[in-house]
Amino acid sequence: MNCVARGASQRVPAAGWLLGLVLLALTGWVQPLCAQDKQLKRWSGEATPELKLKDVEGRLHDLREYRGKVVLVNFWATWCEPCRDELPSMMRLRQRFAGRPFEVLAVDAGEGEARVKEFLQKMPLSFPVLLDTDSAAMRDWKVRGLPASFVVDATGQIRYSFLGELDWMDARTSGEIGALFPDAAQRSRK
Repeated sequence: MNCVARGASQRVPAAGWLLGLVLLALTGWVQPLCAQDKQLKRWSGEATPELKLKDVEGRLHDLREYRGKVVLVNFWATWCEPCRDELPSMMRLRQRFAGRPFEVLAVDAGEGEARVKEFLQKMPLSFPVLLDTDSAAMRDWKVRGLPASFVVDATGQIRYSFLGELDWMDARTSGEIGALFPDAAQRSRK
């Protein structure tokens, strides 16, 4: 339907669609184009949901088995450009914290194993990539958009979250994560 050639009363449906898309963007269903605050947000939500998924090699990962470590849980997808863009930053963060009790778990949201493996052949990652093929973990974690990240402390509690692409090597961001290590208080006194 060509709304321009029709009467003004028929332009309303196009305006309605536009308004609907704007509302979707504002409610977090569409990745923000320009995030105002590129800092981790303190978590004030519910308890940490269960996370028990297989990786691309078929090994089962249970978040509870990572107790004693700080864990960055990142929900992403191969088709999501901001997701792909932040992966190198997460690999550098993991390297920065090498030898410390730290892990990154990248949870692929809703894609099949073949597609993820094909992506990993082009861009190998240095941390486990878990498959959430039915998006159940996304629902459990109440993920509203991609990428979505959660920083879980050594006791298994979510401490920070972030929706959107983040520079994980930013001094403030990596400092907040580093402060969660069980020995952080002792290190700061030295």
